[in-house]
Amino acid sequence: MAPTSVYTGQSNASSTASSNFDTVYQKLTKDRPFPVLPSPSANPHDPQMSNEIAELYVHPTLESLLHILNNDLPSAHFLCRHMQSKPAYEAMYIHGLLHRIEGDYRNAEAWYGDVADSDAFKHVWSEHGGLEGGKDFIRRIEKLRKEKSGDLESLQAESKREIEGLIEFCRQKFGVEKMLDATQAWIDNSEKISEQASKMLVGGEGWRQF
Repeated sequence: MAPTSVYTGQSNASSTASSNFDTVYQKLTKDRPFPVLPSPSANPHDPQMSNEIAELYVHPTLESLLHILNNDLPSAHFLCRHMQSKPAYEAMYIHGLLHRIEGDYRNAEAWYGDVADSDAFKHVWSEHGGLEGGKDFIRRIEKLRKEKSGDLESLQAESKREIEGLIEFCRQKFGVEKMLDATQAWIDNSEKISEQASKMLVGGEGWRQF
């Protein structure tokens, strides 16, 4: 007798997309702490991973978060700069996260304040002090960097919680299926998008529109 097929509510395509996303995420986080202080290197941890991330073709918010985990901050900034106004609250939050990682703490606090009432920010911080909890986290990082005072491991754990929470929110909202035309996510298209897009890593399996 043939085995009975059990419907899981997830298509093969979405299952594959989820598996691919998880594989890349696990590569990025295995044996590497989540970012707290600015990296001593301006280069990605693994340049090849920048290609793997781009070839997922996931929603730009998720792509930018993966680039952040790979220390490819220019690629993350490129994506966020085209989603930096309402209603792209998730990307605005990620923009603040980028400044937090870069050590631009006042800018990070400003972005956190701009999205404090958003579902994305509340998902991460509502049970951890809200906006004041987020700002306190930034100030603790700043103190560690400037005064060498603080518990790096606890800050890394909080960074992990924040980034994982934001990835979870974006994943639930946008999914991880391919989004070949990323301009659908843009809020304020720039005249320079086509020129800038040609400089982006898009992999060798096709062309993603920006």
